[in-house]
Order: sequence, then structure tokens, then C-alpha cells
Amino acid sequence: MKRVMILGQPGAGKSTLARRLGARTGLPVVHIDRIHWSPGWVERAMPQKLPLIRSAEAQESWIIEGGLSATYDTRLARADTLIVLDLPVWLRLWRVLKRRFEYAGGQTRPDLPENCPERIDPEFLKWIWDTRRLNAEKNREMIARAGPEVTVYHLRSPRAVRRFLAGLDAGRVSGHEAGHGTGHDRTAGASG
Repeated sequence: MKRVMILGQPGAGKSTLARRLGARTGLPVVHIDRIHWSPGWVERAMPQKLPLIRSAEAQESWIIEGGLSATYDTRLARADTLIVLDLPVWLRLWRVLKRRFEYAGGQTRPDLPENCPERIDPEFLKWIWDTRRLNAEKNREMIARAGPEVTVYHLRSPRAVRRFLAGLDAGRVSGHEAGHGTGHDRTAGASG
């Protein structure tokens, strides 16, 4: 596990998992939101984003979490591990609302640039709801596109994420033991 691509819809826990995985493995963590946004919630233009993500992808090792689907193919081509967080929409909506209150008072989450205080609006919540099936389908397509050299973890519950991290801590999740080089799809429970 040297280059890890983490995908999931808003509220799935991508940033949290990336930070925890980075702390356990020592791999550098790249948050796509830091590439997508400049301080003050100013969206970067695509010609500004692409060199930033390409530079990150070119590194020897990384954990890259988040969207920017225009770079999925090149990121997946470099990744040796793909983690897809596929959690229920009700849980993701709850987490998005919860973090709004957790980072109230103008605080910025660690996965965002400075001066990007947590915000939420009805349009964002509606977008999460309206795109729940389409985005989940796109993430499953990424699993199907992962080559045999990519170890895939399709985690569908908080319990599955905890088991994945516990396996990593116990040494049961590594390149060889997890089926590295086999394209093994370790799906983990929908309950939890």
C-alpha cells in the first residue's frame, strides 16, 4: 500500500479515513478540497487544479481522497489501492449536518484551505440527495475499472471502516495479505 485512492460521496468519511490511514502508514495525505478551493471558498479554475493534482499523483507515495473526476483515470492508473466508501445517504446527510455544528463559529476543517468556514445550504443537501444513486453508481464503476494490480476495498458501513482500520493495525491489511496484485474486492457489510 503506497498509493491509495479514496472515493465516496459527501459525508462518507473520506477525509477522516485518509487522516487515520495516513497516521497509521506514514503516507502523505492529499485532500482534493484543498486543490478544488482557494482560501475564502474561491473555486480554482480547472487549468489551475490539474497541475496541482498531477503533481500529487506523480509522487512516489500518497493517499488522495476526494472527487475531481476529471483525474480519476490517471489517479487510478497510479494507485495500488482503491478504497470506496459507499455509506447510506441518511448517515451521510447526518454527518454533513453534524460537522456543520462541530465546526461552527467560523472554524475551518483540516481538509479545507484556510478561511473556508464550514457552511451548509439547502441546495447542497438537495444535491447530496438527488445524486445519491448516480454517484454511488460512478464509484462502483471505478471498482470495475480497477485493474488486477489494484487492491480494492468497498466499505459500506462504519463497522466495515473500523474493521479495515483494525486489520491494518493488526498487520492483516497490507499489500500481500490483502490480495495485492490480485484485484481482490474486499467488500464489507452493509450493516453497522
